[in-house]
Amino acid sequence: MNINYRKIFPEESKIYRAIRLESLEKFPESFGANYQEALKIEKFRMENDIEEQTEERFVLGAFADKELIGICTFVKDENNIGNIYQMYVKKEYQGKNVGLELIEAIIDEARQKFNDIEIHLEVTHGNDKAYNLYKKAGFEEVESISKEGLSHNISMKYICE
Repeated sequence: MNINYRKIFPEESKIYRAIRLESLEKFPESFGANYQEALKIEKFRMENDIEEQTEERFVLGAFADKELIGICTFVKDENNIGNIYQMYVKKEYQGKNVGLELIEAIIDEARQKFNDIEIHLEVTHGNDKAYNLYKKAGFEEVESISKEGLSHNISMKYICE
């Protein structure tokens, strides 16, 4: 199986949308968005960012041949902190290091673009597969977060040096 990791091109924003919706439908407990509500959104913010190739906001994809099998979104804020969102790998490709290599690819991309950036993410408490993946990629647990009306999350960070 030949898998490559790269930024999603402007003309691929619709395939990003399809896999993002799939992630919300199949793993609703892992994302802070609702599938039914997302269906009503004409165009996601990240679709615009993909089409405009925004420097501080991008999506990397994992492609098995020409099929998009995984996504990971990166957003940099004004304090030189990057945030990872929307990490998802299709179920049939999980457990094959696709997620780890996708996270490593996004870290490498951020490291090349931004000096000494700190990368943050949150993982839902109880999502042990994701938590262990992030630990394996070098993220460290920072704190546990309880948000009103939301599930308990664990905040993690990675420091690029």
